[in-house]
Amino acid sequence: MTQPAFATHEVFNQSPPFEDVDLYTADQPLVAAVKANGGAGVELELSEFGRHWGSAAMAERGRLANENTPKLRTYDSKGFRRDVVEFHPTYHEMMAQSAHAGLHNSTWAADGRPASPPSEVVRAAKFYIASQVESGHLCPITMTRAAVAALASQPDLLGKTMPVIATRSYDPSFAPWWGKRGMTLGMGMTEKQGGTDVRSNMTRAERTSDGYRITGHKWFMSAPMCDAFLVLAQADEGLTCFFMPRFAPDGSVNAIQFQRLKDKLGNRSNASSEVEFVGAYAERVGDEGKGIRTIIQMVQLTRQDCAISSAGLMRSGLAHALHHARYRSVFQKHLADQPLMQSVLSDMALHVEASVALVMRLCRAFDRAPLDTKEAAYMRLLTPAIKYWVCKSAPAFLYEAMECLGGNGYVEDGILARHFRESPVNAIWEGSGNVMCLDVLRALAREAEAASAILMSLAAETKGLPGAAETVAFIGQAFRRPDSERVARLAVEKLGLLAASAALNEVMPDHAELFGATRLASVHLSMYGAVDLKPADIRTLLERALP
Repeated sequence: MTQPAFATHEVFNQSPPFEDVDLYTADQPLVAAVKANGGAGVELELSEFGRHWGSAAMAERGRLANENTPKLRTYDSKGFRRDVVEFHPTYHEMMAQSAHAGLHNSTWAADGRPASPPSEVVRAAKFYIASQVESGHLCPITMTRAAVAALASQPDLLGKTMPVIATRSYDPSFAPWWGKRGMTLGMGMTEKQGGTDVRSNMTRAERTSDGYRITGHKWFMSAPMCDAFLVLAQADEGLTCFFMPRFAPDGSVNAIQFQRLKDKLGNRSNASSEVEFVGAYAERVGDEGKGIRTIIQMVQLTRQDCAISSAGLMRSGLAHALHHARYRSVFQKHLADQPLMQSVLSDMALHVEASVALVMRLCRAFDRAPLDTKEAAYMRLLTPAIKYWVCKSAPAFLYEAMECLGGNGYVEDGILARHFRESPVNAIWEGSGNVMCLDVLRALAREAEAASAILMSLAAETKGLPGAAETVAFIGQAFRRPDSERVARLAVEKLGLLAASAALNEVMPDHAELFGATRLASVHLSMYGAVDLKPADIRTLLERALP
């Protein structure tokens, strides 16, 4: 279509919108990683998903959902407390699309048991693609999926809720969950005085004839529009996990009083709140005093999704940067043909290849953990390490992607500014960087033999890669040091890099060699492109990134 000219100039030398593309088949590293981790035979399903989510219509929904942020309506017109959150219609459309695709439940069978492989890998590929379009709505999606793992500690409650969770319908109505076509679940763990230290929580739970009554607060209540929440409160036997619905069993609005919505840097389409419980009805999940053990089953899965989402954000940043560079001409040459830009983009492409290979390898471990003790150990030990490395690398990566577009990347008209603002949240939520490192140390202390076996497997899987043997030796020595906590960040980052090298070596050995040479055998400098790759390797990396 011919564009109208301005009175003073014509518009040219601008890249067209990156939309109406198949976000699956246009991503060769993703296709290869899915296949290598048990997802062969699902290409048509994922390609259909990739075309739909890569459409201009979905991109526009994502934009509108972020520009029209949620609003808290505390009271109705008559003065009764309602505590509802209103969203732009496009937010609900995004939620409906994700629910229809099973992003909130496809890793579970109808009875709440884990679904058969490769359900985790296939669902992760969809989640990775959806995060490239709109990340905020994925918060309640991932918490609903993850909550099933915690509800398994209370089989009677799981039996009641699973038929509603298991549908692929999204029902945004403000009504009791048991009468809805589908439901979503949120989570409330942290309080003002404690944050990550949930053992210091002061919220109290009192046993009643029909359940419990909860009195206290949460400093962060994620996704307050959900139909129910898993919350932590102090019961007689200690910190306990509870299921707190928006409506009490008699159909009255539960005493969950939202104080305000958080004004966040990113994640703007999604609501996060401060809340008080004024004798709110709740049901126990798991045994009293075992709240952390119960809810950690949920947190393990939300951490997995943090890593998948961050990898997806970086993939989107790379795709938009490379797409722009192929159309934009500077000094009589396309940016993509400039040697310095090629160095930057290929180095970024190598990072994304390793990241997607790693998160898909982790999802394979989640798929196989119920029946394979070695895969279960991989999942327990490496989930925090992978979350640490992938999520903390995303902000710097997306800054570089923005710079590839120059001023066009810095303004809110495009998606990269939103991605950049979104990128820190996955490293902060569900346990920040230091918490992830401490969790790795705790896993090593509890399961020293299993951890040693995993490190030996990674050594075998990376044998011959540049710097791999030295990295394995360093990790082993660092974790045995009496002051291991002091060097935990260095050791956990190297563990993430080693695991990424192993995962990539299974998918694309030539690029695992490059990754090892630039990340294991030497310290990768903080600026992308500060590497010496051969022209043939640069060409292959860029062609695989976006054919």
